[in-house]
Amino acid sequence: MRLYSAARSSAAFRVRIGLNLKGIAYDYAGVDLVAGEQRGERYRDVNPAELVPVLDIDGLRLVQSLAILEYLDETRPMPPLLPASAAGRSRVRAAALAIACDLHPLNNLRVLGYLRGELGIETPQRNAWYRHWCEQGLAQLEAQVRLGGAQGAFIEGDHPTLADICLVPQIFNARRFEARLGHVPLLMAIFERCMALPAFADAQWDRQPDFRA
Repeated sequence: MRLYSAARSSAAFRVRIGLNLKGIAYDYAGVDLVAGEQRGERYRDVNPAELVPVLDIDGLRLVQSLAILEYLDETRPMPPLLPASAAGRSRVRAAALAIACDLHPLNNLRVLGYLRGELGIETPQRNAWYRHWCEQGLAQLEAQVRLGGAQGAFIEGDHPTLADICLVPQIFNARRFEARLGHVPLLMAIFERCMALPAFADAQWDRQPDFRA
């Protein structure tokens, strides 16, 4: 089993957490996104979308972090990443998608690179763009979680789910760009509980073989 990953990639971070929670060992293949390795012919043969993560597993080559995590949950169901109830699964997927589809795409490397290279937007303005969408998206997620009941130690219940797996990398990115986080106390409390677990702590940026400060 091989995971094509990049230390700071939020999407790859999610899959590392999921693999750790499931207790699945894997070979790590680092992809240097800053140097543009993902755009090279060799990596395009792995993933024509030029993105990480990619997981080679069971004779398959899987892409897209949420699809990979759901595959892992369906083929290796313990511990589960989704609740038993249909309502709980809906809430977890809604929270995960709020991050992975609404928030993260607005502040990932490709978008920030386009703002810099094609539009000529300087670093302070790019960072202001990042912080605006990040702070707004997290505030909306906090309200969404509270509206759903927010019962338990994590976003849904007393065990980490797909939603928490998406939350943690986003908080790491928010801190990196110095976004405000005081307005989301519930999410930050959940984040701290997640990071107390080895599966989350071992997946973080600086514990990956390709990490560069």
